[in-house]
Amino acid sequence: MTNPRTLFDKIWDSHVIVEKPGGDALLHIDRNFVHEGSFHAFGALAKEGRTVRKPRQTFAVADHYVPTVGRERGIDAAEDADARHMIRLLEENCRVNNVAHFGIADERQGIVHVIGPELGITQPGLTITCGDSHTSTHGALGAYAFGTGASQLKQILATQCLWLKRPKTLQVVVNGTLGPQVTGKDIVLAIIAKIGTAGATGHVIEFAGSAIRGLTVEGRLTVCNMAIEAGGRAGMIAPDDAVYEYLHGREYAPKGADWDRALAQWRTLPTDDGARFDRTVTLDATQLEPMLTWGTSPEEALPVSGHIPDPKTLGDPNQRAHALQALAYMDLKPGMALTDIRIDRAFIGSCTNGRIEDLRAAAAVLKGRKSMIPAWVSPGSTALKAQAEAEGLHRIFLDAGVEWRASGCSSCAAMNGDTVPAGLRCASTSNRNFEGRQGKGARTHLMSPAMAAAAMVTGHVTDVRKLLSSPLPQGEG
Repeated sequence: MTNPRTLFDKIWDSHVIVEKPGGDALLHIDRNFVHEGSFHAFGALAKEGRTVRKPRQTFAVADHYVPTVGRERGIDAAEDADARHMIRLLEENCRVNNVAHFGIADERQGIVHVIGPELGITQPGLTITCGDSHTSTHGALGAYAFGTGASQLKQILATQCLWLKRPKTLQVVVNGTLGPQVTGKDIVLAIIAKIGTAGATGHVIEFAGSAIRGLTVEGRLTVCNMAIEAGGRAGMIAPDDAVYEYLHGREYAPKGADWDRALAQWRTLPTDDGARFDRTVTLDATQLEPMLTWGTSPEEALPVSGHIPDPKTLGDPNQRAHALQALAYMDLKPGMALTDIRIDRAFIGSCTNGRIEDLRAAAAVLKGRKSMIPAWVSPGSTALKAQAEAEGLHRIFLDAGVEWRASGCSSCAAMNGDTVPAGLRCASTSNRNFEGRQGKGARTHLMSPAMAAAAMVTGHVTDVRKLLSSPLPQGEG
């Protein structure tokens, strides 16, 4: 009888080709995603006279630099010449290497970490890589997915393998029932606030517990997306019937007898009873509120009912120093209620919260209301945009005075011109609130789509639970 193993153990062990005495292992990579940032790896490959060894296992999409406004003009809508070059270079590298490319006009185009699950390319039990830190997103479907650097990407393109050192494992157990308007985004922000941005360094996180199992697949994708913000090498959730139902019938999912065989194998993946993790952290879901960040790190997050902390009360000297710097950059004062923070802009989208569930949640808040601030929505994929329009969600956004844009990373990384002006605050559903992340001098507050929508209609941080319990202005609704 074999020893009980974790989900991670099972995937790692089944993909090791050879191991070195020092602990490094050559791992087979099942799926590899590339976007515009892959040009370094493709260039290094070409310099050696090589091409992609297994092109059918690599999938490409432009997402970071694609324009979200004026998309009917295609690549010409990108105002920056360098951005246009990056998009064209990806297309050319894919053509030369015979790699599947979901171009800017393809109905399957979108953010790489949205379209992977959406198309069924992401599947349980696979090893998945991409030259992007938020590749951890795909772990929500029971895969081992992680970001790579340019040299690692080159190795994968050339060999479909990668040398890695086996990481440790961290189990994060979240039990209990979530309250109204408390989402996967709030769970993961609470986890990061608890363990810190270095709390999972060197570990793969497996999220477990009744609150995690109770999330939709979209909610789980949000949680795993931000595992990297806790320092994790990857985030994973054991696959279950919700995942299998989500995948069934998708373009790249197995069909017919292949589906039956795949499903039987997927059901063997969840962590065995008695399996051991290197560390375990627990969280009580019943105690969670809608969360948001106040500083310039994802760990500087608090419940919406909270107040800006006094750095003097923080025990760790590094935290104190960072908090002082963050308060100066964000122009906030200790003791200030979070709900007193003015908001100047709002953005809904990204690989964290750009899925249909996120758009529905924001639309439910905005219906019958008007945005007081400039705001925009960029769906996570072209297909999601079409689905939202079929449901009439875009009409709710437009009626509220919110821009309805095309799919792309948009204001998450702000590489395509979708920036926030210096000194202004943005309620953002993305994953990072570093200094300048949304534009030089921009101030970012991370929160859920419903919370961002609440900020739109009030012009300040607002507890969405209280907003939805209040009647709409007379004549609206």
